[in-house]
Amino acid sequence: MYQRVGSAAYKADLSNTEALMDLLGHPEKNLKFIHVAGTNGKGSVSHILASILQEAGFKTGLYTSPHLVDFRERIKINGKMIPKESVVDFVKDHSETISGLQASFFEWTFALALEYFRNQKVDVVVLETGMGGRLDSTNVVTPLLCLVTNISMDHAQFLGNTLEAIAGEKAGIIKEGVPVVLGNIQEELIPVFRKVADEKSAPLSFTQKGLDLYTCDLKGHFQDENQSQVLTALKYLSEFQLAEESVQNGIEQTALNTGLRGRFERLQEQPLVIADIAHNKGAVEVLVKEIQKFHRKVHCVWGVVNDKKIEDILQLLPEDWTFYYTQASIPRALDVTKLEAIGKDQSKPGSAHKEVSKAFENALQNSQKEDLILISGSAFVVADLLVYLEEKD
Repeated sequence: MYQRVGSAAYKADLSNTEALMDLLGHPEKNLKFIHVAGTNGKGSVSHILASILQEAGFKTGLYTSPHLVDFRERIKINGKMIPKESVVDFVKDHSETISGLQASFFEWTFALALEYFRNQKVDVVVLETGMGGRLDSTNVVTPLLCLVTNISMDHAQFLGNTLEAIAGEKAGIIKEGVPVVLGNIQEELIPVFRKVADEKSAPLSFTQKGLDLYTCDLKGHFQDENQSQVLTALKYLSEFQLAEESVQNGIEQTALNTGLRGRFERLQEQPLVIADIAHNKGAVEVLVKEIQKFHRKVHCVWGVVNDKKIEDILQLLPEDWTFYYTQASIPRALDVTKLEAIGKDQSKPGSAHKEVSKAFENALQNSQKEDLILISGSAFVVADLLVYLEEKD
């Protein structure tokens, strides 16, 4: 599966997903979808949308990735994870077919989600792409609305080595006549989306600026962009007749309603401990700016996967931070000794820890109450920390 082993599990083809849809009696044809793509922010946007719809009284399915602690985080209805029994029953019923198709982890997980949502008769599904868009398994649906959050360099080995190529892959979710709302997209990339939208006769809108925003329980000023895109998109969801109270409550209680974690999440106050899944250049640039607003001494617990341009990302981290390099407990994790050596070459020396928990505890021991501890670099590093803290409690 791609989450753990990387490119060996990647399939740039929709034939397996189409075969699975056929096997299940095409659940994608019996559900209403809102489709969300983008390099960063698509998870937050998806959760905000789901929270609003949930507050409005709609039975709302939510499909996202990756998960942090529990696989079932990927598939939720009104903030509740899919029951274990539903996962087990699906595997029992379809394991032979899945094996015969050599379906990937993401392909069969998506099929599981759609069968579950159909069986539970949800009113609407907020659907986050896994990677890219054009060839992503989720792209077999015809949604009510598409959103693309932003474009940054990530997964270049699959999506292309330029921002234009990546934008083209994200634009692949645009469907005939389906409205599209763009987030913070670079000016030079807008023609990529406009071309596809014109070809598909899809109304193209841009996130409005200067909107009156609500106080969201997802922290970080970058959430303002995500909220603005959602508010802009609501005009295309008139069939749900969303009252302002539902919109406000949904935004203010996004994390509470949906269980979203790992997005600038404050885990402790003294010292301040923040966990964030930023793992690419665009996300890390935003994260560093946000951390620097605290004007505190920073202890950075940092680990990455082995298929990223590590040097480019590390360059974004300030040299005056104290580093605790680590590696997540997955095969894709970059060996911590290699990461430490790269850090040293970039004038960012630090200690090396084979386990995230040990790196975190070392950072705690070296911190004062007024300091800040950041855990980031990979969703898997954050996941290891959350598991450790749960077991510790």
